[in-house]
Amino acid sequence: MIGVGSRRAGAAPPGPNRAPDNRTVAAAVLAATAVLLAAQAASGGDARIVLLLVFVPALLGGLGTLAQTVLAAIWVTGVILVSSLVFPPPSVTGRALTLLSDVAAEAVVVVLCARRIRRDRELFRIRQSAVALQRQLLRPLPVLLPEIHLHGRYRPVEEDTLVGGDLYDIADTPYGTRLLVGDVQGKGLPAIGAGFAVLSAFREAAFRDPELTEVALALENAVVRHNAYAAQNGETERFVTATVFCFGPGTGVQAVNCGHLAPYLLDGGEPGTVPLDAGVPLGLAELAGEVPATEWFDLPDDATLLLVTDGVTEAADAAGEFYPIDRRLRELPDRSPDALAVAVEEDVRRHNHGPLRDDLTILTLHRTPGSDRPAEPREAWPDGP
Repeated sequence: MIGVGSRRAGAAPPGPNRAPDNRTVAAAVLAATAVLLAAQAASGGDARIVLLLVFVPALLGGLGTLAQTVLAAIWVTGVILVSSLVFPPPSVTGRALTLLSDVAAEAVVVVLCARRIRRDRELFRIRQSAVALQRQLLRPLPVLLPEIHLHGRYRPVEEDTLVGGDLYDIADTPYGTRLLVGDVQGKGLPAIGAGFAVLSAFREAAFRDPELTEVALALENAVVRHNAYAAQNGETERFVTATVFCFGPGTGVQAVNCGHLAPYLLDGGEPGTVPLDAGVPLGLAELAGEVPATEWFDLPDDATLLLVTDGVTEAADAAGEFYPIDRRLRELPDRSPDALAVAVEEDVRRHNHGPLRDDLTILTLHRTPGSDRPAEPREAWPDGP
């Protein structure tokens, strides 16, 4: 996902998978040892039940640290050695084979554990590099412009080792304050590359093109060019869902929606979505044969515009039910725009079952008091819809 949350309020990116603590591991190993030794003694020594202890280091090899795995392997080998003296096999050869098999199995487990930890660290470094790249691409939130204040939260996906494809940007241009929010198909560095192409096109077109449809077409062309380069390199072509907004004098807002989720308007009454046409995602306009169209809606000075990505709407609980954002917005208490994003994030996390499976992007936007600036007319701001 391309986007960052407030660096003041944002948490550090999660690290590699955390291993169980040493006390828990020690208690589990001792408990397993006691149970199997008791079963071995109850069997009269004929069955080799104690050999089942070899599965303890094997389990730690997939979950624990290298030190925990090595210590567990040494412990299990010692227990099996003592057990072979107390309950000796029928022959000396059998005892030797038992010990050699145990040592070989534990050695393999330790090697596999070391390889797993090295791989996890490499993946974590890749993830950290991607997050650092995101922070360089996007300004941190909040963004406080003369007419518009933008607050929000961004949290990277927790279930995967790679970031997703969310993106946003805002610019105070001669044609009004323009805002972009979107989501690139897929995850990882390729998604960041596609998102960077869209962001670069927006940052240029937002100041260059007077019509919002021209800005959307510039984003469409950027995705098409990026996909052409990707195809030449044997990479997957991607589409991008996005909405471009323009806020000018008065309460009118222009919007061009390209397949992204509709925004939510909170104006003191019943919260609801802004009725924008779904549109076609960026990169697919030629296939669909559609031209992006500009739509209008009102954003009063005391209202808040809430923008989210599918990491919010598709957060699922234990039963697989998606987060009911329409209902939850009605139940959340009235909050200031800067606190609303935090409240929605906390509510999504309470609803979500387990770690986040997609990036979480929540943006809240409102006009500043007295934000009308009619003294300098916008060059291409129509009188109304």
